[in-house]
Formats: sequence, structure tokens, C-alpha cells
Amino acid sequence: MNGADPVILHPSSFILSTGSIMEPSELRSALEAILFISTEPVKLDDLADAFADEGREAVAAQLDEMKKNFDEHVGGFVLEQTAGGWRFATRAEHDPVLKKYFAKKGENRLTIAALETLAIIAYRQPMTAPEISDIRGVNSTSSIRTLLERRMIRVAGRKNVVGSPFLYRTTKEFLVHFGLNDIRDLPRLEEFGDLIGESMSEDLVAAISSAEPTPPSEMQEITNTDEAERADAEALAELSATESTTNESTTESTNDAAPAASTSDEEAEAANGESEVK
Repeated sequence: MNGADPVILHPSSFILSTGSIMEPSELRSALEAILFISTEPVKLDDLADAFADEGREAVAAQLDEMKKNFDEHVGGFVLEQTAGGWRFATRAEHDPVLKKYFAKKGENRLTIAALETLAIIAYRQPMTAPEISDIRGVNSTSSIRTLLERRMIRVAGRKNVVGSPFLYRTTKEFLVHFGLNDIRDLPRLEEFGDLIGESMSEDLVAAISSAEPTPPSEMQEITNTDEAERADAEALAELSATESTTNESTTESTNDAAPAASTSDEEAEAANGESEVK
């Protein structure tokens, strides 16, 4: 496209105005075009609406055939079902070179601390910030704020305990980022390191395994979009304030005779030499 921004079209833009039925090869090409320019997974229902004359079964059959063809003819990408829809994605074996390429491009990446925090939430959701920090053994406010800003997690509600802390869950963006169709598609906890391309310590895996998620009876769940947006904004403000207070306390402690133990994401990563990953 000669450097120009891609044209983003809704699947309904491809509905035929003539009422004629497409040949299978034409339908396949049109589906590829939609999936190629889409910025997020496209649901089968939306594709079926776009090709009403051909019918849902014909669309589903072509998607299955396309996936089979891309799987059999090894190239740079595959067709996969993710977050309830279909999308093109790069092959897993190309991850190392992609990480290297985008590292040079300066793309924002998740730190090891953020990935550890994400693992805790993903496998034991919903969880509160204090619970997450307790499992990791360090203050995880910074990582939670980053994940919330990146829309990898969202506020699910509040826990019915003193202080009514926010509870966090993973989002659709989390599923898309890791190529998962549903949260139930998560690998075994011990294999999560393979999914993120980084190893997880046995101590952390054990701590996550022994943690208990909040039962529905102990939470006030958010029920509508407006409430969810307000809760996310409130949580970000609260996390930023907590992070600021923590940083001030850390600065004041620098005059102590003995060095303090790592109490935040930043200190823990500095101590462990942890790097950022995509």
C-alpha cells in the first residue's frame, strides 16, 4: 500500500449487491481479503452476514479449508481461531526473529514482572492487587497498572473484604495477544513459560498453584460497560497513587545503613537482571 494506512472495512462491506452466489474460489479470496485487513479476529457470524447468499455453512467450510491449506503449505503465517474469531497470525517458529526485529524497532514490550503478574491473574482470576503481590513476593502495583493500560486485564469488580479492593481478570486482548480462542485454552501452568517465551521459576509456579481464586459469593461483580470503564479509570488512579507512595518510601529508605529487600517490580527486576520481552 506504499506506506499508506491500511483501509479498514467491516465484513458487511463485502456483501454482494447482485444477489449472485460466489464460486468457492471467489468466496475464499474474499474471505482472505477480509481477514488480511482486519485488525482483530473476525467472528463467523459477521462473515456469514457478509456472505448471506452463500450461507453460513459455505463460509465455515471455506474457513476450515483455508486453515487446512495454510497448515499444509508452510509459509510465514497461519489461519487460526482466536478470541472467538478468525485471524491470520505468524507461525510460532518465527517468534525469535520477530522479537529481534521488533526489539530493534523499539516496540513496547511486557517485562518479566508483568508476565508473572499476568500468569497469576490468568490462572487464578479474579485476584486483588494485594493477593498478586503476596504470591510474587514483591509489590506488583506497577505491573498491574501496565497490564491495565495495555488492556491485558480489566477490573471485574470488588472483593467483599475490608477496603473492598478491586478484582482483576484477563481480557479479550489477552486472548488475542497469546493466540488463544478461550481462557480454557490456556496450557498447563507449568507450560505457561512456553507460551510467553520465558521460563517461570518453580517457586512462582508453586505459589500460583496453591493460591485460591475469589469465589463468586465474595465479590461484587461489574454488570455493565459504563460501570466497567469507570472502575478501570478508578483502578488506574488508585494504582498510580500507590505506586507514587511506594516510590517515595523507597527513596526515603536509601539513607538506611543496610539495603532493604526488593519491595517493588522495578527493584525486583533490577536485582534479578530481568529484561523486557514482547
